[in-house]
Formats: sequence, structure tokens, C-alpha cells
Amino acid sequence: MILRCVIIDDEPIARKGLKEYMQDASFLHLAGEFDNPLKAADLLAHEKIDLLFLDIQMPKMTGLEFLKTLAHPPMVIFTTAYPQYAVEGFEWNAIDYLVKPFSFERFWKAVSKAHSMQEVISQPATSTAEPDYFYIKTDNKLVKVLYDDILFVEALQNYVAVYTTGKKYITYLTFHSIETHLPASRFIKTHKSYIVAANKVESIEGNDIAIGSYHVPISRTERETVLQQLIQNRLLRR
Repeated sequence: MILRCVIIDDEPIARKGLKEYMQDASFLHLAGEFDNPLKAADLLAHEKIDLLFLDIQMPKMTGLEFLKTLAHPPMVIFTTAYPQYAVEGFEWNAIDYLVKPFSFERFWKAVSKAHSMQEVISQPATSTAEPDYFYIKTDNKLVKVLYDDILFVEALQNYVAVYTTGKKYITYLTFHSIETHLPASRFIKTHKSYIVAANKVESIEGNDIAIGSYHVPISRTERETVLQQLIQNRLLRR
């Protein structure tokens, strides 16, 4: 599935960098680039645009102000040098918030998330619900594990520990194999060895997540993404 994209950024170097990154993402097609939000209004009004790379601080009108003028905005990835706008940006259901300068790896995470979301949106409605469980082999038997029961998952060398509301299961699996089975909308990788259930997180302090009596670490490389996913549309403000 191809995502038609638009870049709006008043910095030529920033636009050039994004275009170079996009060349390595075969599912992205650049439909237009603009140095001013007002110049992009006509294209967005008359063509189907799936994803908008939007700077925030720009002359005449900020990215946030422009977004408020769109009746049906596309998916948005903010690209800005000002991290203080992150919370306000996510109040507009942004896919991600990239703080300049950002690496290709960080860019890839953001656009992959947008691509996955677009695939979900584009799927035809079906009356057959996806399974909300999986089976693992543990203690010489197959055990059914419900997604709703999972607190977090921990990698243990050649094994994986699955912590649930009722029990801890040790199974001979790779961390990657169980990660691919967990819905990205419900589970967040906080560390190279940990995945947590987003709705089971009780508090976050520093690089520590509390889930009941357990404490799960957040790695420095994942911290920004983890916080964004957890607070998106869930942070109450005055």
C-alpha cells in the first residue's frame, strides 16, 4: 500500500533530508513539498493525501494552526526542533513527533507506524474478529494466553517469560517471535528485553514503569517513543 505524502517545512535542508529518507521507503510517494502551509492548502483540499510531514514553527502560520484549519486532516508526523510542543501535537492524533535532527531509524519507526495504521484503516469490515489469544508451550503442555491477561513480557536469553495477571509462564521462544504476535496497538516495547501491555501501566517515573508490584525499565533509546505511545490521547490537561 502506497502512502501519498506531503512535506511542509520552511527549511530547505529539512525538506531535502526528508526526501532522501523517503527514497528508502518504497511505500511512500511524495505528492508535494511546500515551504509555507498556505501553499499546501489547495493540494490538500483537492487531492487524496495520506500522510503529512508537518513542521511546527513556520512564518505566517504554525503547523498546529494550519492543522486546525483542515476539516479532514490526513495522518500527521510532526517534524520540529522544539520538543515542548509534543503534548499539544499528540492532542491532534499525530502518528509521531520527530525532533530534529532525527536519524533514519527514528524516521523509519514513524513511517512504519503510519503504514500499519493505513493498512488497518483500509481493511474491509468483517464480522470475523481476530483471535484475542495465542498458545505457548510450557511445562510440557500448551497453555492458552489471553492478550487481556498479559502484564508484560521479558526476554531471558533463549527463553521468554510471560507475566500475566494470574501466573508467570516460561517458554522456549525468541523475543522477536512473541513480539510479532502481540498487537502493536496494545503492547509497547520499552526495552530490548521488555514489552508491556499499555493498559496495565500504572505509573511512570524516570526510566521505570510500574505494573502492579513489578517494575519494568525503559531504555534511553526507546524512552521518547514509549512516552509518546502511552500519553497519546490520554494525558488530561487543565
